[in-house]
Amino acid sequence: MINSYKGKILISTPDISGDIFSRSVVLIVDHNESGAFGLILNKLNKQISKKISLITGFSSDIYEGGPVENNKVFIIAKGNPVTEHYISINDEFYLTEDLQTITDFVFDGKINIGDIKVFSGYSGWSALQLENEISRKIWTVVEVYNLDYTLPNDQNLWKKIMQNLGGEFLLWANTPEDVSMN
Repeated sequence: MINSYKGKILISTPDISGDIFSRSVVLIVDHNESGAFGLILNKLNKQISKKISLITGFSSDIYEGGPVENNKVFIIAKGNPVTEHYISINDEFYLTEDLQTITDFVFDGKINIGDIKVFSGYSGWSALQLENEISRKIWTVVEVYNLDYTLPNDQNLWKKIMQNLGGEFLLWANTPEDVSMN
């Protein structure tokens, strides 16, 4: 039996690679013996945001959920589920791929646009891959309470969480994004 990280936040350690996970805050939506599924909460996808507003008819920022299946849309919504197809994140939030139902509920005024966050793609790990990355200190696992997963993009979310962790994390929080500029 594995120690599940479902509902926890992963904070990437600073790196010089500059890939999508650099300075990422990832919500683990599901985690079991087969692997893990998560969404990056703090990376805005400016290219897709314009396309989704044409499809849905309402304007919404789109976030980079991760590098896997960027053609798929995932939605975190606040409140009671309005679709049969969802994964509960906790008592307040759920995840769905049912864009049509969410769009209908937004247009009907049954869901506030501020109570959803839309993602393209997701972050995925195969069996034991996440545990291996955590043991290699690529990720720090954090329990963050009272975090609203539907809040607009906050470029400082990673830094704020690092500062709250204190200690060596304070040093990381204050390093420039391009460490060669240090």
